Amino acid sequence: MKVVILAGGFGTRISEESHLRPKPMIEIGERPILWHIMKGYSAYGYNDFIICLGYKSYMIKEFFADYFLHTSDVTFDLAKNSMEVHNNTAEPWRVTLVDTGLQTMTGGRVKRIQKYVGNEPFMLTYGDGVSNVNIAALEDFHKSHGKLATLTTINVGQRFGVLDIGNDNTIHAFREKSDDDGSMINAGFMVLNPEIFNYIEDDSTVFEKMPLESVASEGQLRAYKHEGFWQCMDTQRDKQKLEELWACGKAPWRNW
Repeated sequence: MKVVILAGGFGTRISEESHLRPKPMIEIGERPILWHIMKGYSAYGYNDFIICLGYKSYMIKEFFADYFLHTSDVTFDLAKNSMEVHNNTAEPWRVTLVDTGLQTMTGGRVKRIQKYVGNEPFMLTYGDGVSNVNIAALEDFHKSHGKLATLTTINVGQRFGVLDIGNDNTIHAFREKSDDDGSMINAGFMVLNPEIFNYIEDDSTVFEKMPLESVASEGQLRAYKHEGFWQCMDTQRDKQKLEELWACGKAPWRNW
């Protein structure tokens, strides 16, 4: 199953970092958070990635083009115009990098990679959040209920819009949070059937609006409730929290 990662936004809420590089390339422990996300999927055997690019897309392309330079020791023999890689840390990844437009919304980015996904279910997540969600169990859950879409949910307080979820884990609606709300929020880490593309109109479509709202209204969206660790990197404070966890060897998302 392919893994699609949304990595094209401007990252305006963490502009201290994102004015220099795309948000998914902001580093935690000297590795981009995008790398951490991919390592998490790879630990469960998901190694075929499609990355939706936009803002400063060339930086993500250059990272993978020069992966050995970023992750290994190398010797350059200038006289022979050769490079020897030491301690090869190559990953078993197949990475498709797709320019999905600078101003394209999340739904539009998903629509643009349809030809790379094909007519099969796929994973989808955001390029700025890490978690210790069990990806294999998530796929099994999606297959078990037979609905069109599954998204991982978590209760993290009041910063985000929330979801109305029934007793059978069917998501009935998206709504804005209230001051004393304790409802579950969309944590990404989705599994989607290819029919989801039919709900996306064009580049202006916000995936979390019309597509997911429509699927929810039809009873075709289920919640995979995650009670473990999840953290997005939305602000400088979030980045510092993740850095501290990594530095002290207590990063809950590290499963490799």
